[in-house]
Amino acid sequence: MNPAKIGVPNALRTSKKKKYRSKDGFRLFLLCLPFFTLIFLFSYLPLHGWAYAFFEFRAGYKLFDTPFVGLAHFSSFFENYFVRQDVMRVLRNTLSMSLISIATSWLPMVFAIFLAEVNKSFRKTIQTITTIPHFISWVLVFSLAFAMFSTEGFFNSLLLRYGLTDQSIRFLYVAGPQIWLVMWAYGTWKGLGWSAILYIAGIAGIDVELYEAAVVDGATRFQRICHITIPSLLPTFFVLLLLSIANLLNSGMDQYFVFQNPFNRAYIEVLDLYVYNRGIVGPSISFATAAGVLKSVVGVTLLFIANGISKLLRGDSIF
Repeated sequence: MNPAKIGVPNALRTSKKKKYRSKDGFRLFLLCLPFFTLIFLFSYLPLHGWAYAFFEFRAGYKLFDTPFVGLAHFSSFFENYFVRQDVMRVLRNTLSMSLISIATSWLPMVFAIFLAEVNKSFRKTIQTITTIPHFISWVLVFSLAFAMFSTEGFFNSLLLRYGLTDQSIRFLYVAGPQIWLVMWAYGTWKGLGWSAILYIAGIAGIDVELYEAAVVDGATRFQRICHITIPSLLPTFFVLLLLSIANLLNSGMDQYFVFQNPFNRAYIEVLDLYVYNRGIVGPSISFATAAGVLKSVVGVTLLFIANGISKLLRGDSIF
């Protein structure tokens, strides 16, 4: 029998497989295309606005009709004493609140473990109640806080009625570093249930036979949590932790914008809020753009550092 004739069907089968794979790959690409388009429109296309950082832009003028200043706005972060002091203050606030969030990033995992151990119907109720705040805007959260903690709010009225205090307490006018813990408490209340969803899904994916074998071996509930549940969730926890480190400067703005006031502004103004106050409220759009560019560069750098740490410690990258 001629070997060449034997090889013909195999070659045809291989070509058909490649053809089917190419078709499947193209279909998958078409399915992903809308998401790629959205990412391009909302994440990459706006980057052309970085050009404002190199001009002395003024509202009402075309960009190229304003003076080109090169790296002047970037150098002012290091050369201008008052700008440098402002930036150091803003970075202190941003890093402090981000580090508090990172230090307590284990709370959603613990909360998910506790949820997995309670009665199923009770678990659904708790999960629903704790997840709802995630969908409430920070404006409504501040309205609720104002109704409860303002000088004429519910708590002050209660304290005055029962004679526990002689005058109203200014709960919303906390000054100094204490405001960092207050903001962390609001953020934890709002996001704890939502952040726990990923860990709840991870617990659902753990092999039930591991728990059954542990019960047969006489392991208590606490031992099953320590030796099965937590080790199974640690890879997810470390990935999210490294991503949080990479987003160290992205503290957000909505929460701090609605809670800022003249008493706490020196400690609540984070980098994003500083950019808003200088660029939108203030007169210098170009300076605010330069601050945003530096923040993006530092954020990308931290992401690569976090990826390197992941490779070093876990032997696997996060992207």
